[in-house]
Amino acid sequence: MGRKAALVAWLRELDVQGIRDVLSSREDAARTRPHSLRALADELTTTASLRIAVEGLDQGARDVLDAVARLGGRADVEAVAEQLRCNGKAARAELKRVLAQLRARALVWPAGGGVVGSPGLRPLLDEPARRITPAPRLPRRTAQHRGYADRAGIAPATSTVDGTTRLLAFCDLEPVACRSGLGLRELRRIAGVLRAEEARVRLWVELAVEVRLLAAEGGWLLPTTRSDAWRAAPTADRLAALVEAWPRLAGVPGRQRQAVVEPSPSDGGGRARRGVLARYAELGPDEAFEHRHEVVAELAWSRPAVWGAGVAEAVLVEAESLGLVALGALTSLGRVLLEGGAGTAAGTGGAAAAGAGGAAGTGGVAAVAGRFVPPSVSTADLRPDLTAVVEGLPDRELSAVLELVAEEAGGSGGVWRFGGAGVRRALDLGHEPDALLARLGAVAAHGVPAALADLVREVARQHGRITVVPVACCVRTADPVLLAEIAARRSLASLGLRPLGPTVLASTKPVAETLALLRAAGYAPASAGADGAPVVARVPRQRATPPPVRRGGGVVDGWGNGRRGEPLGEQDLSRLAVALVDRERPRQWYVPPCAESRRMGAVRLLRDQSLVLRDSEVLLLAEALVTRTSVEVAVANGPRTAVKHVITPVDHASGNLTATCGPRGEAREFLVSDIRSVRVVARA
Repeated sequence: MGRKAALVAWLRELDVQGIRDVLSSREDAARTRPHSLRALADELTTTASLRIAVEGLDQGARDVLDAVARLGGRADVEAVAEQLRCNGKAARAELKRVLAQLRARALVWPAGGGVVGSPGLRPLLDEPARRITPAPRLPRRTAQHRGYADRAGIAPATSTVDGTTRLLAFCDLEPVACRSGLGLRELRRIAGVLRAEEARVRLWVELAVEVRLLAAEGGWLLPTTRSDAWRAAPTADRLAALVEAWPRLAGVPGRQRQAVVEPSPSDGGGRARRGVLARYAELGPDEAFEHRHEVVAELAWSRPAVWGAGVAEAVLVEAESLGLVALGALTSLGRVLLEGGAGTAAGTGGAAAAGAGGAAGTGGVAAVAGRFVPPSVSTADLRPDLTAVVEGLPDRELSAVLELVAEEAGGSGGVWRFGGAGVRRALDLGHEPDALLARLGAVAAHGVPAALADLVREVARQHGRITVVPVACCVRTADPVLLAEIAARRSLASLGLRPLGPTVLASTKPVAETLALLRAAGYAPASAGADGAPVVARVPRQRATPPPVRRGGGVVDGWGNGRRGEPLGEQDLSRLAVALVDRERPRQWYVPPCAESRRMGAVRLLRDQSLVLRDSEVLLLAEALVTRTSVEVAVANGPRTAVKHVITPVDHASGNLTATCGPRGEAREFLVSDIRSVRVVARA
């Protein structure tokens, strides 16, 4: 007997409760609503369903399942116990618990005195386990006021909003190269400029990409059109947009990797992140976990496929950076995120819907986020040492001024530094020195210090002493007379030709346009490179724009696994289990009552003998025959006429219907094939 046949046989031995337990633990297979136990076995043994089932196992169950897969046909309880050294009473009890868990998931089942593993099952571990990995101790809890965590989460949440804002400003000023992702070299460069850890910068980049504030285009990471509205939004709405984007991040934390620069699918990722929040949500309102490493160890053991290789630790760091977890407890912001907030809407009154990608919840996350960030400030303390100190998060105008003039921004404490390069950048953008000082004075809490004013004026005195004139290309010839003729041609005035020497003219148009106009004027110019070598023009080949990548839809569960069909409730699972069991049991013949049997026989005969009557009329006539009630019939009288009679059928044989009719109750016979219609007798 094959493994799948053995699975079907074992399923047939289960009662309704046993089948319901299997459907409940393998919900992805139940959603397909199998019509038989054999169809259920087919769903339980698919690769996708097995992957989801195995990912939900703890480390002890994975050890036992790996042993069963390695033993193959020789597997039985004693062989598994011997391989995993289950000699003591506690080890035997743990093996019994694990086997019950695996049977409930239909990953193993008893057959012929042995244990059979699901077909398609492969070893899960690189090396066979020597024993069942014991469960770590439950994380110890301690009493803690619920408000402490919220207050401790303010500083990291504010830092994340500030860091993401500074990241957008950096990408707006500096070119950031990226292809399929933001590489480690660029991440480290940005981290050095922003004075932040590489992991934090990766988190800021992926959050900004998920909220559609940054996008990869043409090989560069650029701010999107939504970024301006997000930066102008209130601080609480900016934090809410980042918080709601966090569970959707596709990147796996805890690994040294490049940053993901493509938004994840709408129903994508978040298994590890939501799972950590759910574990902290099990705490009481005034409780906290005493030791963080105990939580990490328990998570890594409970679902190693999700939280292995330091993922749980990295997820906790991310959650703390956003103010979702603090001091070993879930904050109110993390709780409202886990509960789903109050829907998604524009947290910034229309503009933020575009800026934040519609991610901020008006009544849920955004309302709570206001307690985790300080209000925006509009002034800064400009100091004589050419620094600016901002007590809080700068608003839109203050950020614009500081980003315009400051040479270097970032670090802790909201400190901005001024230098000649920053002032020169502002002058390059067309700002006059007096207007620049006036704009600085408008955001200065105590006025512009003399040192900063002297710096602006000194840089302004040096600015513009050397000018650079744009030249698109040059026209050269060894004949000065020909060059003078070209410069004097009116048809070439649009080129803006200016003499740079006796044999060189400067053109304001690109090479291709200059060549075309010279040829249209009757000349025969040739193109040359920067080194003077001739350039042979080639016609570029046309390329079609590739279609966008289509992402698969479907429902995704709380762990990010794909699901088919609609979710099933408790009653749906019970009804499905009953239906599956009933289909496998032999059915008893149903003996209808006498009247019902006569009615069904009359319906079959009348339907066969009449090709005119509708099914409803056949049923009505059969009912009248069985119950001896009156009906009105129209009987054919010639090719195109019919006569109506009110009759009470009393017998039916050989295609003839015997009935009483008329006021005297005379007995008459009618051919069923002549009856054209049957109606209920109209009451007077």
